[in-house]
Amino acid sequence: MKRVAFILKVKEDKLEEYKEHHQAVWPEMLDALRRTGWHNYSLYMRPDGLLFGYFETPKNFEAALAGMANEEINAKWQEFMAPFFEDLGGAHADESMIELEEVFHID
Repeated sequence: MKRVAFILKVKEDKLEEYKEHHQAVWPEMLDALRRTGWHNYSLYMRPDGLLFGYFETPKNFEAALAGMANEEINAKWQEFMAPFFEDLGGAHADESMIELEEVFHID
């Protein structure tokens, strides 16, 4: 499994609403994530909106993103969530994720 970490920035005035939507992610979206190899997927957020995401995939980051790009529900979710993020420049969040380099793992 490849471990993947990424960051995004949620608008500070949208933090609570963003968290609410992630308490009830659409079942079709969850199915698509699982189907395209997103396992052990977690999101963490600082009070200022800096979002850290982590997941494991049998593929790599690019392949996991490409798999989701082929899912119709992903396009709907990305469009729905776009107003919650800073600095996307007209792109969707899944097109703007900044992958972090793994520099240490204790295993």
